Amino acid sequence: MSKQLSKISVVGLGYVGLPLSLQFAQSGVSVLGLDLDATKVDSINSGKSYLKHFSSESISEQVQAGRFEATTDPARISEVEAILICVPTPLDDHREPDLSFVLDTARSLAPYIPKGVLVILESTTYPGTTEDELRKVLEEGSRMKAGVDFHLAYSPEREDPGREDASVKTIPKVVGGFTPKCADLAEALYGQAIDKIHRVSSCRAAEATKLLENIFRSVNIALVNELKVVYEAMSIDVHEVIDAAATKPFGYMAFRPGPGLGGHCIPIDPFYLTWKAREFGKHTRFIELAGEINTAMPDYVVSKVIDALNDQGKAVNGSRILILGLAYKANVDDCRESPSFVLMENLVSKGAEIEYHDPYVPVIPETREHVLLAGKQSVAIEDKYDLILLSTDHAEYKTFDFSKFNCPIVDTRNCIAHRPTKYFQA
Repeated sequence: MSKQLSKISVVGLGYVGLPLSLQFAQSGVSVLGLDLDATKVDSINSGKSYLKHFSSESISEQVQAGRFEATTDPARISEVEAILICVPTPLDDHREPDLSFVLDTARSLAPYIPKGVLVILESTTYPGTTEDELRKVLEEGSRMKAGVDFHLAYSPEREDPGREDASVKTIPKVVGGFTPKCADLAEALYGQAIDKIHRVSSCRAAEATKLLENIFRSVNIALVNELKVVYEAMSIDVHEVIDAAATKPFGYMAFRPGPGLGGHCIPIDPFYLTWKAREFGKHTRFIELAGEINTAMPDYVVSKVIDALNDQGKAVNGSRILILGLAYKANVDDCRESPSFVLMENLVSKGAEIEYHDPYVPVIPETREHVLLAGKQSVAIEDKYDLILLSTDHAEYKTFDFSKFNCPIVDTRNCIAHRPTKYFQA
């Protein structure tokens, strides 16, 4: 396609949608952001950021240039040439895929999508979602046919909050279309803003690509989590072993153990494939085993907390415990699916009094899964607790001087450099 698209809409202005919007705007494309959250919309239109790793200046510059605005009105979709859907795809209470955000979004947009528009789903999901469920909802609501009256494609997001050695522009984009023409249009669109596009044969192949990327990480993290427990029983430091193995220049990639999995991808995405595989009579035993190991890690960490308190002649019940780090990974404010929530609730259920510190998350936001923790505020790091539990390896904790602390510290990330006498790894 030689024609360059001049106006697009990004639907969902969170950790994926906002950076994608900014990248297109910075590339000269006019972006209409659409979100149900009026607070986010107001922030963008006033040039203010609500994600810590994006400056307000980066937003206000594009808003003032007329290349970026936001709205809550789905009818304005009729103004654009392409629609990029970046809404959540969580698991429900039964650990099964919840496509309600994607399909509800499609239902709200379908009556307004103009003929010839390109619709691209970026949300992580199982193979077949784009050309089956999403296509049907769009066709029914618009009374148009995909691949004929409008175009349909899938391109998985690859956003990694807090990463400094790559950006939306430099991370290659995988694209698959419902038809060859759909793929042509999607490839050309992303080519306006992103350095390298990798085209695959179908939407299904693109959806499967995203799942493979995250299943790879889940399985390898499960491996080192299991080895951590085994090597500890042998009095071997798993981190020393990982560092040594990482000196091999081929055939090895270092993964680090932790207190459990967090974020919007790795704890969730493997189960999308597991669920879909059942439809074809297949069982993902390897993936499910990895999930079991990773899910069990918070229990292992709590057992180490109990041991550390026992060494001090104390019980968990009635102990004051400070958890360091609420975010699911270092140096970001994203706490989705964070194992810190599980640790908090587990310890509270055993009678502990819990506080937390996180320089990136001053207040625990409202979540569907952890309602009772919402509104709790970050406190100062002080040597007044019965135990400190490090859950997230923020840079601040790596340099913080804990050497004079009297209370025991349980470190799940091998993070602390200035260690107190009562130091335990978990």
